[in-house]
Amino acid sequence: MKRLVLIDGSSYLYRAFHALPPLNNEAGEPTGALFGVVNMLRAHLKEQPDYIAFVVDAPGPTFRDELYPAYKANRQAMPDDLRAQVEPMCEIVQALGFRILRIGGVEADDVIGTLATQGAADDIEVTISTGDKDFAQLVRPGIALVNTMSGSRYDGEAAVVEKFGVRPDQIVDFLALMGDSVDNIPGVEKCGPKTAAKWLGEFGTLDNVIAHADDIKGKIGENLRAALSRLPLNRTLTTIKTDVALDYRPRDLVLQPRDVETLRRLYARYGFKQALRELEAPAGAAGDDDAGKISVRGTAAGYARGSVAAEAVDPALAVPGQYDCIVDDPQLQGWLAKLRGADAFAFDVETDSLDPMRADLVGISFAVEPGHGAYLPLGHTYPGAPAQLPRAAVLEALRPLFADPLKRKIGQHGKYDLHVLRRHGVDVRGYADDTMLESFVYNATATRHDMDSLARRYLGYDTIKYEDVAGKGAKAISFAQVALDDATRYAAEDADVTLRLHRALAPKLAAEPALERVYREIEMPLVPVLERVEANGVLIDADELRRQSNDLGKRMLAAQQKATELAGRSFSLDSPKQLGQLLFEELKLPALVKTPSGAPSTNEEALEAIADLHELPRVILEYRGLAKLRSTYTDKLPEMVNPDTGRVHTSYHQAGAATGRLASNDPNLQNIPIRTDDGRRIRDAFIAPAGRKIVSFDYSQIELRIMAHLSEDAGLLRAFESGADIHRATAAEVFGKSLDEVSGNERRAAKAINFGLMYGMSAFGLARNLGIARGEAQDYIALYFSRYPGVRDFMERTRQQARDRGFVETVFGRRLYLENINARNQGLRAGAERAAINAPMQGTAADIIKRAMVDVDDWLEAHRSQALMVLQVHDELVFEVDAGFVDTLRTEVSARMAAAAQLRVPLVVDSGVGENWGQAH
Repeated sequence: MKRLVLIDGSSYLYRAFHALPPLNNEAGEPTGALFGVVNMLRAHLKEQPDYIAFVVDAPGPTFRDELYPAYKANRQAMPDDLRAQVEPMCEIVQALGFRILRIGGVEADDVIGTLATQGAADDIEVTISTGDKDFAQLVRPGIALVNTMSGSRYDGEAAVVEKFGVRPDQIVDFLALMGDSVDNIPGVEKCGPKTAAKWLGEFGTLDNVIAHADDIKGKIGENLRAALSRLPLNRTLTTIKTDVALDYRPRDLVLQPRDVETLRRLYARYGFKQALRELEAPAGAAGDDDAGKISVRGTAAGYARGSVAAEAVDPALAVPGQYDCIVDDPQLQGWLAKLRGADAFAFDVETDSLDPMRADLVGISFAVEPGHGAYLPLGHTYPGAPAQLPRAAVLEALRPLFADPLKRKIGQHGKYDLHVLRRHGVDVRGYADDTMLESFVYNATATRHDMDSLARRYLGYDTIKYEDVAGKGAKAISFAQVALDDATRYAAEDADVTLRLHRALAPKLAAEPALERVYREIEMPLVPVLERVEANGVLIDADELRRQSNDLGKRMLAAQQKATELAGRSFSLDSPKQLGQLLFEELKLPALVKTPSGAPSTNEEALEAIADLHELPRVILEYRGLAKLRSTYTDKLPEMVNPDTGRVHTSYHQAGAATGRLASNDPNLQNIPIRTDDGRRIRDAFIAPAGRKIVSFDYSQIELRIMAHLSEDAGLLRAFESGADIHRATAAEVFGKSLDEVSGNERRAAKAINFGLMYGMSAFGLARNLGIARGEAQDYIALYFSRYPGVRDFMERTRQQARDRGFVETVFGRRLYLENINARNQGLRAGAERAAINAPMQGTAADIIKRAMVDVDDWLEAHRSQALMVLQVHDELVFEVDAGFVDTLRTEVSARMAAAAQLRVPLVVDSGVGENWGQAH
């Protein structure tokens, strides 16, 4: 079937302009929007459609302006930086061979709608490339939408329903009800997508909604009835025309030959280096369908649909792959020979569970060269499944390869695979590269770091999704039930794409030596360490947690009774709607915090803001705190004990926070409150077995020490070198007193400033924190900076470096990109500036404890029977240790943690010992 791509040029120009930072070429000309559009066009060219057009709005009014003079009246004039990019954009589009379509009197949407319906009627497969939701009304057999910025695709009614809650034939009515603030079309007040979808689900059409307007109760019903007269016009304005008189048909839109000289000139002028390098290469690089004799062939599932922000793609890494399914011994021996002969291989395991501590191995996939891979099924059990090689014998044959430290293994989030293989008797050594971590270190914020996202960004390749082969929701099946052909396409592609990603990402890291060191010296050595910590798990006292749950339940009931007494009536403390009505309508308390939709908020911040005005918000906050501890920890942790080990096993995620801090989940053990008695009690339930102790090591004020190191402020360095209480020493410096003369309030103020500055706290925030006037808080900050001018200079220097380079760095060279540091929006820019100050300190602290974990784990190699590392919580490491080995452990671990970085001030490590974590902390 022939294929037609219709590109909504106006939409992408604006979206690229607002999505990307304000880039400029060497001459200072703006290039951000142009860069985005050119990348999107190159992505479409790689798909090699039969017909393609670039459609933009023509100047002048359209028929919609005649129907409704206020149509788009609130749109601001095109920004000058964007206007300057329109002409070169059109030059590049034409030079690439695209037909540029502009039709007066109608919008680009109408031209696209007409060509799309004509194409579908001519049995042409039509793709509309846009980010505009209005086009969802055109989706039908033969017409699909793709958003190359987000990678989303709507290719049938089900996809539209999943996204919007209504069918394609209901989209116009959906839009008419909601209105469109961008186009200045007023809808029903307070009618958002959920309400519009609900009405259309109940009544079917806009006409029926109008007919039943009197049946809709409440304020929203009043709003609907007030809008009835304008809804028919809304429907007309939001309907895309499909009958525009055009001088051409879809089959006239053949791509024309490129004007290479013009492209070369424009690419050079605007600094599009990768586009210049690709200029002489063919536009697409599809594979040869007859080339392979392999049993299963990979599909590209929308091959090369890269996003507008995608990296430059090597076409050789973006073609569909060819895959084997290994089901007999000759095939196995052939692949074992390939693996033995390769310097490195990528691998991936398939299992029946997301929990690596319980997952059963279903199969393993391998790749030794891009575009080729194999799947070795070991546990598919569906009726009629082909015979598979015996798992024990296969693992025995693979064990020497995985155990060889000189044989480099490559994975994607390989810690999971290491767990599964270890539990099945295969220890992996030589785990050399992890594409999730390569991407994370290269640019932590450019994309998510799952395989699907990385393949789109760095390969221009859409992978087969798990739900494509196993289904989703209630109809999902275990991977053990997936047919071998489907399993091979999915699983072998995982190993193949992992290898391709490594080939794409390794050169990027190699070009940045500091990032390469972070990856090689911090992140990769940490993978097996974390796998061991997770596997060790931690022992909990389930009976103690049940006692705590019982106590928390009694106190929750008391809080409920107190709240009912204060309210004068009963209400649900768990219902934001009932709570909002009580606080803001009945008690008339001010709504100081609003939701994004403008409604009064009842979240924690909102209740804190009014807690001094009435006792009830404070009681609600107390109730919520108790309920969260109970549901998250005291009730849940006993249920999470692994029946095989008798322990709780958390999972640490290396590629979570952009600063490099580890995240903990299933369960999250890093968010147990430490400043409350209840939080500390929960730690009492983390215990040591008989004959052992819990030992905790914690860096003392590490981020402040890093601030002193980075700022080189003489006063701050002196305060740390003295070994005195840093907050008391700061207070003495700021208020001009001796250490003995500093009052408790002065120390508290100094502590608030010390920590607040690292997180960008304003005078308003400090005033609220200390309960003082804003002017007094501003005086405190001014006095602080007068005593510590190096800190002020460091903060300003860091902001400027972030503005100039777009990123800041940790002491060890980890980069933290700040996409909004030069944003036009003041709020976004201020947030990025605060992050620029904090990220080097928090990121350096993360790097330090990771380095310490690697060094400590290496020392523990010879002492694993005597001590286990069982937890990492921010700046703290927790161990379970033989009672007779405690002193040795404290000496060795403290020394290694203190030596994990050489700063201008000493790193201080506190340690404690106890029968449980609470006693040791």
